[in-house]
Amino acid sequence: MSELLTATLDHLRAMVAFDTRNPPRAIDSDGIFDYLRRNLPGFEIEISDHGAGAVSLFATRGKPKILFNVHLDTVPDSPHWSADPFVLRVGEGRAIGLGACDIKGAAAALVAAANATQGDAAFLFTSDEEANDPRCIAAFLARDLPYDAVLVAEPTRAQAVLAHRGISSVLMRFAGTAGHASAQQSSADSAVHQAIRWGNLALAHVDALAHERFGGLTGLRFNIGRIEGGIKANMIAPAAELRFGLRPLPSTDVDRLLQAFREFANPQAAEFTETFRGPSLPAGSIADAESRRLAARDWADALQLPIGNAVDFWTEASLFSQAGHVALVYGPGDIAQAHAADEWVALDQLDSYAESVSRIIHE
Repeated sequence: MSELLTATLDHLRAMVAFDTRNPPRAIDSDGIFDYLRRNLPGFEIEISDHGAGAVSLFATRGKPKILFNVHLDTVPDSPHWSADPFVLRVGEGRAIGLGACDIKGAAAALVAAANATQGDAAFLFTSDEEANDPRCIAAFLARDLPYDAVLVAEPTRAQAVLAHRGISSVLMRFAGTAGHASAQQSSADSAVHQAIRWGNLALAHVDALAHERFGGLTGLRFNIGRIEGGIKANMIAPAAELRFGLRPLPSTDVDRLLQAFREFANPQAAEFTETFRGPSLPAGSIADAESRRLAARDWADALQLPIGNAVDFWTEASLFSQAGHVALVYGPGDIAQAHAADEWVALDQLDSYAESVSRIIHE
């Protein structure tokens, strides 16, 4: 085991022990942020509290041209863990612990690499990624600091990812007219029937978009995650609520896409509210997105990072892209292990990531 990997595991052991679950996001400027401050000697440190448990730490040394970003919050642990999720276990080529894969392993490697080199470096650690509430990134981008490239750590198997889908979540409510189920109904009487008819049209529309593609990604990812409404089998449902999510390709006009889904409701839905939106990577129109993807590829080549396939999951790299930065996703771990019981990261990927960060900083 290399000295850099040993140091990375030491830091990861300490970081996993801090409870940064989100929710409840009971995170403050002490705890893991105090640990980072103490273990980044020689760095200028800024810790900012953005409210509601959203805390960020910005660390700089020298005049770096590249920003590394990683989030420290984790999902809640499930009851299916085979041991204490806050105690790191190392063996059989992997490190197991809550957040080890997503994505405290990368955070630990950044600290280890920083202490193994003296080069210029910039790190942004955040704590609000898992709740789709990007206060930390928004506050940082408002400062308009210039960086040639931003490397956002997420589990990509230590490969540079240049493109991923956007994300949009929507709440719909349907209004009907309560009555006895034996009565003859019009198509608008039952709110539950309205929701089902809407769902059929929405799914057909998704199928019609299956041919669209960008950067190795194909079609639209769509999911009706929840339908709730009605009272009992012999009563016409007066109200129904539906939540759906979609993950569009880069360059998709999301406003136009949502308008199409809105118009499938007949009669018009009582409510159609987008509750969250994250841009795709790269962000922008077709021309802008492709130009940004090529710029990210050039940076990956220049930094000698292996380039992986585009991915379907969303990351905050898209927020940096939307703000005009060249952004790519690069981190140890596999998304298949993220958010799972006994979450783990492969030691060889931790080592590879730490070595590449050390090399980039040293250069």
